[in-house]
Amino acid sequence: MRGLKVAYGGINAVKGIDLEVGAGELVALIGANGAGKTTTLKALSGLLKPAAGSVRYSGEDITAKPAFELVRRGLALVPEGRGVFARLTVEENLAMGAYIRDDHAAIAADREHAYATFPRLAERRAQLAGTLSGGEQQMLAIARALMCKPRLLLLDEPSMGLAPLVVQTIFETIRKVAREGVTLLLIEQNARLALQTCGRGYVMESGLITLAGDARALLDDPQVRRAYLGE
Repeated sequence: MRGLKVAYGGINAVKGIDLEVGAGELVALIGANGAGKTTTLKALSGLLKPAAGSVRYSGEDITAKPAFELVRRGLALVPEGRGVFARLTVEENLAMGAYIRDDHAAIAADREHAYATFPRLAERRAQLAGTLSGGEQQMLAIARALMCKPRLLLLDEPSMGLAPLVVQTIFETIRKVAREGVTLLLIEQNARLALQTCGRGYVMESGLITLAGDARALLDDPQVRRAYLGE
């Protein structure tokens, strides 16, 4: 992203930011509520049209591309709040994740891989998604996004509202997905966990990127420790 600006009516939510994620990287974007993080992901994934600036993906300008086209190019979003199809079963949600594909044998193999990654989903494959716990819905949202075989996965607040043990499971899966070669951009309120998980990080405040660099260096930065780590 270069010079990205996004506005809601008269409110400038994102005020001209530069951000990049290299192939194979795991990058964190941290900041307080209202900083513009989710708006940034929505603009990147085609859900919002930027007011200015550009978004390039694999060398192609995708600034004006709609979300459904970007999924076909390998860019998937796990939204804040999970966004599962509540009245569909777990298995039907996974099928929706693979709607752009027609390689049926590979889809079946990927579905079983999802169940192996999240055994609780396997136990509940015929259960309506709306009746799952919050943690199970988050597992399903990630598994559904992976069914489209993304090259770049955007994760918006995957630990929100979850018990610590469930958060641990979710982040173990995020690391596993990264090891399997998927590039990830992660928004996460738990700044310490995000920076411990990722290789690089950005700090966003009031619609601007105020710090960027190696995640370990950001963990040691006095400004970050004061504002986001409670120290």
